Formats: sequence, structure tokens, C-alpha cells
Amino acid sequence: MPKVLISDQMDPKAAEIFRANGVAVDERPGLSKEELKAIIGDYDGLAIRSATKVTPDLLSAAGSLKVVGRAGIGVDNVDIPAATARGVVVMNTPFGNSITTAEHAIALMFALARELPQADASTQAGKWEKNRFMGVELTSKTLGLIGAGNIGSIVADRALGLKMKVIAYDPFLTPERAVQLGIEKVELDELLARADFITLHTPLTDQTRNILSRENLARTKKGVRIINCARGGLIDEEALKEALESGHVAGAALDVFTEEPAKANPLFGAPGLVATPHLGASTTEAQVNVAIQVAEQMSDYLMKGGVTNAINMPSLSAEEAPKLRPYMSLAERLGSLVGQLEGRNIDGVAIEAEGAAASLNQKPITGAVLAGLMHVYSDTVNMVNAPFLAKERGLDVREVRHDREGDYHTLVRVTVKTAKSEKSVAGTLFGNAAPRLVEIFGIKVEAELTGEMIYIVNDDQPGFIGRLGTTLGEAGINIGTFNLGRRAAGGEAIALVSVDSPIGPALVKELKALPGVRVVKPLRF
Repeated sequence: MPKVLISDQMDPKAAEIFRANGVAVDERPGLSKEELKAIIGDYDGLAIRSATKVTPDLLSAAGSLKVVGRAGIGVDNVDIPAATARGVVVMNTPFGNSITTAEHAIALMFALARELPQADASTQAGKWEKNRFMGVELTSKTLGLIGAGNIGSIVADRALGLKMKVIAYDPFLTPERAVQLGIEKVELDELLARADFITLHTPLTDQTRNILSRENLARTKKGVRIINCARGGLIDEEALKEALESGHVAGAALDVFTEEPAKANPLFGAPGLVATPHLGASTTEAQVNVAIQVAEQMSDYLMKGGVTNAINMPSLSAEEAPKLRPYMSLAERLGSLVGQLEGRNIDGVAIEAEGAAASLNQKPITGAVLAGLMHVYSDTVNMVNAPFLAKERGLDVREVRHDREGDYHTLVRVTVKTAKSEKSVAGTLFGNAAPRLVEIFGIKVEAELTGEMIYIVNDDQPGFIGRLGTTLGEAGINIGTFNLGRRAAGGEAIALVSVDSPIGPALVKELKALPGVRVVKPLRF
């Protein structure tokens, strides 16, 4: 039974869902780094919020860990490259708190427009400064979205309901999607020049860091109001403070800061600033939603192989997993076969799907091929870290789909490129379930790739099979199956022999000495 640790405070429904899905769970929030490291090796999954830091040091002690689930959207507290390198899936729940965060952005926009926090403080201090707080209407104002993804699109919908005009800068926003949302897609410079309100809804990346830089803040319309419920680091805080003090920016409402917890910040005390302590996801509904979602996603992965909202591997629904599992088994064995035969000489690999295989999700099949292929580099390789290892080694990876159906109703072909040549192997499924090799390096041969095997290339001559069988028998090696193929009578032939015992170097040398033998290679699947 898989075992999961919940190391941060989380709604009790998460533990209930784990147990209902057959996953054992321990709830241990508040552990120190040392305490967590001491016990993490016992768990297959780790469910966290923002307090637990998943560092390379913690991962080094997590020998059984398969998945980290973040109940929330931000994964700043997880070292993604380190997790990927160790083959650990990292998931988040990007939709569980979307509405809550979007509503908080709208609430902050109202707070800025009518100076609500300042007016509240003044009134409760016994003042009646009715003329001091002259706000602005939202109706007919232009809202500029930087980022029009999941949360940004919800903000756009709410803003349109308030009769605002919405423009958006997002390189990934298609013109069709913009029309569907009822917004106008613009470049960043145009958004800065036109927007009365700017709200940010983008992750923090090298491309978005300080997207509202000193220079870009200077390009904004005088009197603009800025809202950030996304990530600290998207705005140059020192430059924003100066813009608030000069009056160029009329107000800013920030829920996130470059350093959190923000016990001190250069913006604090600036005129027109509204600040909240990262409350974007802080509603009862959102916390229940993300807890439920992370438990469901992790349970699906641990029990059924389904992958949802993973940061570091392709998604694979629990419904897809049973259909894809035999293909992934076939793909991994094909990758393992060419990896063992061509070793570290491979520069590139093409994964082709034909017939029924072409209609499936190709990413898991590609991941499985790479997992088999990269075993020559690492014994701990899996579908998570295989693409990372392939990229690290400069391997060119291509995916090809063919709608045609050939000799087999479904076929997966793996072609590897070396400095000298290209070689391919192909396989199919018998009964839509049993992986079977059907071609190796241009020679038709049907074989089940399993256990200990020997790959032999020889001249097609009478008596070879007898000599091979005799040599193996004298060495005490029992033959399981014997699979043969040849290019033409009397030409190059291939034998794939499954055996019950490993083949040692001495026997390999003896087999190579047989007349007509060109290549002998022990294989293991």
C-alpha cells in the first residue's frame, strides 16, 4: 500500500480522500527540517502547502518518494530540477484557488479605486474626512491584464461584468481565445500606455521577472493603479515606491512581495499603497478545494498511474493510463533494446506511432522510450527524469505520427541516430495488451522482450542453431525461447534467445568464437 505524508496544515478532507483511495497517510504538520528528513524515506508521496521546503538535501533522503503534491498553484518551495533529476513527479493544483485569487484581485481593485483601507482607518480614528477620499469609478475604465491564463481570464470576466474595457498582454493568448473572452490582445507597450488599472497574473520566470521595471513603470499612463496577486518579483518595488511618491502611480495594491513573509518592505508607508499578507488563496472554499484536488491527483498517480497538473512530466489521465500502459511497456522495452545495443553512441532518437498508436497521447510513450534508452546512463532513470537526462546529454528527440495502418493495426517504431548510421526497432501489441518486437534493424523477427536474453548477429549458415544450442547447454544455460530472422537466405541473420540465467563474459567470448558469429550481446529487460 502506498504511503503519503502530509507535512503542512491541510483540510482534513485530504487525508479522508487518500484513505478512501487505498493510500495510507500520516498527518505531521510542523516538523523541523531535520525531523522531516529523518522520516521522509518511508513515504511514496509528500503532500505540502507553502511551509515545507522540498530541497535537494531533503530529496537525497527520500529514497522511496515518487510524487510531491502542492495544495496550491505556487511551487517556489520545491526544487523542480532536483526533483526531476531524482525521478519525482511534482504536481500542483492550479485551479483550486483560481476564483478566490481572481476575486481578491477585484476586491483590491475596488479598494484602490475608492481608497477603502485609508478611509476606514481615518473614520475609525474619529475623523470625518469626506472630502479627502475622492475615488474613481471602474465603469468604462481600461483594465490591462498582464497574463490572461486561468486566473487572468476569470478577472477579465468579472471586469467585463463591471463594464470595464479589458486589454491583455500574454504571448500565449491566441487571437481566437481573446475573442472568446471578449478582450483585446495588445503588446506590452500599448497596455502600459492605455491601462487605467493594471493587474498581474503571470508566473515568475526569467522572462517575467521585474516585468514592471523602472522603465516600464515610466511608460504607464499617469494616475494608473496597479494590482499584484500573482508573484513577488514581478514589480521593481523600489521603482514602484518612487512612482507612488511622485504621484505618477495613483495607487498600488499588493498581495505578494519579493521577500515573504514581508515583515519589512521598501513600499510600506508609501502613499496609495494597499497591502495584504498573501491572501489570494485564503478562503475556506479554496483551502478545501486544493486539499481535495491534491489528494485526488496524488492518489490517481500512486494507485492508477494517472498524472494530472504535473510540473515536470506530461499529463496522463487515470482514464488514459490503462489504455496507454501496455504501449508504455512496449515503448520502454524498445528504448531499452536500442539503448543496450547502441550504448552511449546515440545522438538522436525518433519515436514514430502508426495505426491505433497514432491516436494516443504521445508524450507518455516518448517518456517511456527515453526511460528505457537512458538506462545506459543511470540505474534510477524513469519517465520523469528520462527527458531531463536526454536534454542534459544533448539528445535530439522527435515525435512522428502516421495515420496510415501497415502490416500491424498498431505499431511503435524507435529510430536512433549515431555518428555512423540510423537504426530502428519496431514493436506492436498482441491482443492490445502483450508487447512484442516485430522488427530489429530492418530484419523481421517476432520476440517477447523479457528477462535475460542474448542478441546474436551471424551468417545464415546450416548448423549454426545446433552449435549455439550445444554451447549454451554445455555451459548449463537453459533456453526459454528462440527467435530468428534474416535479411536473405545465406545473408545476415539475427537470433534473440531468452535464457534462464545471466550470460557472463567468458560465455560471450565462447559464443563469439563460433563460426559465422559477428556480434554477441547479453540483454536484460
